[in-house]
Amino acid sequence: MKNLLGIHSLVFSGGTKPSDIATIVDGANAAGFDIVEFTLQDSHHFEAQSVRSQLVEHGMGAVCSRGLRVDADISSQDPAIVEQGARLLHESIQATASIGGSRLTGALYSAFGKAPGPLTAAGRRNVVSVLREAAVDAAKVNVKLGLEVCNRYETNVVNSAKDALALIEDVGSDNVDLHLDTYHMNIEEDDFVAPVLAAGERLGYVHVGENHRGYLGSGHIDFSAFFEALHTIGYEGAITFEAFSTAVVSPTLSSELAIWRDLWEDSASLATSAHEFITRQLAAAA
Repeated sequence: MKNLLGIHSLVFSGGTKPSDIATIVDGANAAGFDIVEFTLQDSHHFEAQSVRSQLVEHGMGAVCSRGLRVDADISSQDPAIVEQGARLLHESIQATASIGGSRLTGALYSAFGKAPGPLTAAGRRNVVSVLREAAVDAAKVNVKLGLEVCNRYETNVVNSAKDALALIEDVGSDNVDLHLDTYHMNIEEDDFVAPVLAAGERLGYVHVGENHRGYLGSGHIDFSAFFEALHTIGYEGAITFEAFSTAVVSPTLSSELAIWRDLWEDSASLATSAHEFITRQLAAAA
């Protein structure tokens, strides 16, 4: 079993200019990663052609991720806001395809940020309806949709693997699968094994990140149990490292992602350490 290893673009830069993209792709390639995950939170300044050409030059794959905006929240009960969200998903799917990306993932089902109250039944129906259409839209350009399980402070729609699997079932598309993230699992799940086993073949993408978003192995997450569970289900998808620090992320994204601490400054060291850590965990689990 050979899992492609990915790294989030924000490990290297929060910018979107060609020079920023070069820093990201060069850094990911030098650390040995196969995939770069790009955030689309600042998609208006995302230079797709520059991204694609540099990925092709290094022989690397791409994934895109995002959460929705408050004015484009498909879990809203306001038809105009839901329609705006559907358009944003369409634009994000096209942006992913334009750089040769294989997957669009994240909180694709709601606004990203602490919700003012619980999800309503009408809001959930809107989520299901829009995601069904988005799944068809994405399939046309060979992009898979992933529903990332995020914590309660970032969404009120999907906070556990159980929530995500129920939503995937209701959407009813083979082009939508589950995305687990150890950072969020640490907050919301009982352990790091049961959600993986419950997901089984519906698990399509994985984020590994420490409980504080720093160096892997420097926190308290039980990565051994998590990687053993991945091995148990025969997981063959990508495993992507995600970490954030105010030293790298732009001020706008830092506020949006609640990144208040300088957890690391040396991106190259962090990336190399993460690649080695993931490789060791996979070997140990095998």
